[in-house]
Amino acid sequence: MPGNIGLPEIAVVLIIALLVFGPKRLPELGRSLGRGIREFKGSIGGDHDDDDKTALEAPEPRSAPEPSSVPESESAKVHGDPADAEIVRNKPS
Repeated sequence: MPGNIGLPEIAVVLIIALLVFGPKRLPELGRSLGRGIREFKGSIGGDHDDDDKTALEAPEPRSAPEPSSVPESESAKVHGDPADAEIVRNKPS
């Protein structure tokens, strides 16, 4: 059956891994794989304390951005009805 993995299939995979990676790198590969699985399970289970602390803290209020300082001589002025507005710029003296 294609969905069942038994002892013979695991043995074949281990033999192929031994041939591909060699006897020196295989323990290192197993350790890193185990470390990765442990970190993954820890992140799923919520073992980290930093997640709980950030959830309890209130978000900091955002301040409004500072308006850009444009010299008065370069600012635009609108006269009359906004739909028919004409932009008049003050020329520097």
